[in-house]
Amino acid sequence: MPFGKIYTYPQNPRTTALLAVAKENGLEIETIHEEPARGVSAGYFKINPLGKVPTFQGDDGFVLSECIAIAVYLASQNEKTTLLGKTKQDYASILRWMSFANSEILSSLGGWFRPLIGRDPYNRKNVDAAQSTTLRVVGVLEEHLLTQTFLVGERLTLADLFATSIIARGFQYVFCKEFRQQYPCVTRWYELIRNQPIYTAVADKLEFIDEAVKYTPPKKEPKRQEPKKETPKAAPKPEAQEEEEEEVKPAPKPKHPLEALGRSTFVLDDWKRKYSNSETPEALAWFWENANLEEYSLWRVNYKYNPELTQVFMSSNLIGGFFNRLEASRKYIFGSASVYGVSGDSAIAGSFVIRGQEAPPAFDVAPDWESYEYIKLDPRNSDDKKFVEDTWSWERPVTVDGKHEQSFDWADGKVFK
Repeated sequence: MPFGKIYTYPQNPRTTALLAVAKENGLEIETIHEEPARGVSAGYFKINPLGKVPTFQGDDGFVLSECIAIAVYLASQNEKTTLLGKTKQDYASILRWMSFANSEILSSLGGWFRPLIGRDPYNRKNVDAAQSTTLRVVGVLEEHLLTQTFLVGERLTLADLFATSIIARGFQYVFCKEFRQQYPCVTRWYELIRNQPIYTAVADKLEFIDEAVKYTPPKKEPKRQEPKKETPKAAPKPEAQEEEEEEVKPAPKPKHPLEALGRSTFVLDDWKRKYSNSETPEALAWFWENANLEEYSLWRVNYKYNPELTQVFMSSNLIGGFFNRLEASRKYIFGSASVYGVSGDSAIAGSFVIRGQEAPPAFDVAPDWESYEYIKLDPRNSDDKKFVEDTWSWERPVTVDGKHEQSFDWADGKVFK
């Protein structure tokens, strides 16, 4: 008897463990193809208003979204299952590692490999940052597995199945031979779980790669030259008709206030390209040599409500939302904002170069711009110059708001360019 349906797409890392558990428990599951990146069907929004996958729809009408919840629900259909641990502490630890894989590993790993295979726009700086974050997160797994065969307890649990399905894309695209030598415990654990019958029943054969996939720029197609078409001249309208048929012109779009400053000698787009395509020390040297800081100014930007920040990934999403709302000023701004510290003790700070000498004209296009504090920096001041370099390189800690009078390590960041 059918147990239900799972809406997903092939090789979705959030789905493999669900199918493995369902098969192990003898649950008949139908998979329905829905792929948000290509647009989901209109009817799917009635099941999942956000249009995300996976979603489970039981044969009894019960609907459940969120992959961790679905995995637990399917595993719990077997009253004798050992996949959910023996104790309440086991169960809590299983949820901990599942959440860790879903929120910490998957997002950074996707930011690393997706641009390399053409799924997302490629930006070298962002890919390098995602790689760095991924390796730091995987390092947490490596340390844990140094003394553990499985993630929780002494036997296979749902945490192992779920985390393996999440990390699988790494071994498929970027976890090369060198990576496996540097992370032997993670590699041993991954190979062990991938070869369990419960996993092989729903997954392809395990294969390792020698080299990580490399980015290949798309080929530019030559422009076709089409023959010019002669456009017949329109007959002139009679004068009386011209007076009667007065054309209604659309109202002109309001100009950005920074347009009044005119064209600058320093081309900001040149700097943005230099930053994206060069090593950071080389790019920074170019900036200080070429930037006209009479036409542009430098600003430190601090989030005003740092004590309210909780999870690092949520703070990173906050930065992303702010950047999206700065779109109208994109051609006048370059900068980077980052989360510094750890979950529960973190802050948001960054630095920007903007057209003109005042912050509001550049930033007040964003409705939430007043949630940030803007401090003008002096490029002749060594401390101010170092802060700009540190926040644009993502390689050194910074002192944020004087919290605890100590520096905070970089955790995650985004570039506005």
